[in-house]
Amino acid sequence: MNAIVSRENPLHHYLWGDHCDGWNLVDAADLSVKMERMPGHTAEQEHYHAFARQFFFILEGVAVFYTADGRVEVLARQGFEIPPGLRHQIKNESEEDLVFLLCSQPSTKNDRIEL
Repeated sequence: MNAIVSRENPLHHYLWGDHCDGWNLVDAADLSVKMERMPGHTAEQEHYHAFARQFFFILEGVAVFYTADGRVEVLARQGFEIPPGLRHQIKNESEEDLVFLLCSQPSTKNDRIEL
């Protein structure tokens, strides 16, 4: 039987970037599901994935994505897909926390190319 996972009971908690949090909810080679939190005025480094397709679903706050296609704001209860090979960066340009679900298929393990 599979275990129930949550932010309070994840498979694994990790820290990344500038005081950002992450919680692994599904961690398999063919699928990764994470919940992440970015404090106000934080950003990840621009990068891309050769194989993984990603889907970000915003739970709280406003995410700002910068891609080769331009700037996109994604509000709470909205989602945004990143296809393999697309350079991207997520930023929290507000004062409030940004909380989102991040689904990657396959997992991004060993598939992140920093720019």
